[in-house]
Amino acid sequence: MGYGFSAADIAYLASPPGVAALAEVAELELTSASQLRDVAAVRRTHGDRASALIETVRLRRRAAVKLSGAQHWLFTDDALQQATPTRVARHRARRLAGRDVHDVTCSIGAELAELVRVCPRVVGSDLDPIRLAIAQHNVRDAGAVAENAAEVGESGLQGPMGTILLAQADALVPCTSGTAIIADPARRAGGRRTHDPSALQPPLPDLLDAYAGRDLAVKCAPGLDFDLLAWAGEVEVVSLDGAVREACLWSPGLGEPGVTRRATVLTGADGVTTLTDADPDDIPERAPGEWIIDPDGAVVRAGLVRHYAARHGLWQLDSRIAYLTGDRVPDGMRGFRIIDRLDVREKTLRTELRRRDCGALEILVRGVDVDPDALRRRLKPSGSEPYTLVITRIGRTAAAFLCRASRA
Repeated sequence: MGYGFSAADIAYLASPPGVAALAEVAELELTSASQLRDVAAVRRTHGDRASALIETVRLRRRAAVKLSGAQHWLFTDDALQQATPTRVARHRARRLAGRDVHDVTCSIGAELAELVRVCPRVVGSDLDPIRLAIAQHNVRDAGAVAENAAEVGESGLQGPMGTILLAQADALVPCTSGTAIIADPARRAGGRRTHDPSALQPPLPDLLDAYAGRDLAVKCAPGLDFDLLAWAGEVEVVSLDGAVREACLWSPGLGEPGVTRRATVLTGADGVTTLTDADPDDIPERAPGEWIIDPDGAVVRAGLVRHYAARHGLWQLDSRIAYLTGDRVPDGMRGFRIIDRLDVREKTLRTELRRRDCGALEILVRGVDVDPDALRRRLKPSGSEPYTLVITRIGRTAAAFLCRASRA
């Protein structure tokens, strides 16, 4: 659960003495080996503030790979876990550029810090006063923070361009007008992650009802069954450096006309590749080519495998399986050059791997009931050559492809 920060903790950590103390604690290792020594040293110097200081330094270190400017931010453990990575938040903010926006579950301000860079007026609200206090600290360098939260009213946003207005408010009770709404319902129920829309906090159906007819973007877990939602707008699945991070529901007023599914692949500092269901999806039916390609997870989760194949001159190994094949590997993608096609019998696989002096063995599986780790243990590769074994289904038959992997 992490340390429970109080309002006094946040006020101290944001003050000049707190900033200086955090810089001092940040010089410590705070590893398992140095834990007792470091904690004792902080307690001798900072007394009751020690826990808040140590937890903040630890959270900042965890946040460094996820959030820009994390070395200056404040966090709680739960809020950091749910915070949108900076690259993803920046992408969403760019889609909302020029709009007045209200983040109704603003938490510690990860979205606000990016929105205020491209949106004229931004409101952040949350029920948790601790997270609001943290958000005020975290976004202070991104834009002017209004001191009077009462400026948020039914008449809309008041105040100068670039102002962030913060208010304690229930996400299910609209308190602005003329704004595009962003929401990020908490995805944990009873301490466990949930994919049930009604178990989110606030519940997704209630959130959609509260803002019916409004321009709305809702961040969701990519594991949600979007078809069951009967969502009338666009579902965008976003990956970051190869890992699927989220899905975002965009209402019709914020989406692109004619688009219901979008895959956005974010790479590096500013690489963005987008694919939608409005793109062509005509692909040939052919025998396996020279390569097998496993599309980015955002493409697979958005149901745009055929569209990706059409864009890159590829085709499917099987119409119901997401593996693609072709005679070239798209730029920036990892491919698997087919060396041989084998029967999916362990004796056959073991014999062939031993003959080829297989050592490091990567096993990829899709469409068949095979545990890669258990199979690797049974095959017992012990040679020196690295290979990839792709096991899948073509029609009614399981197939194994022995491959050499390329590097993107």
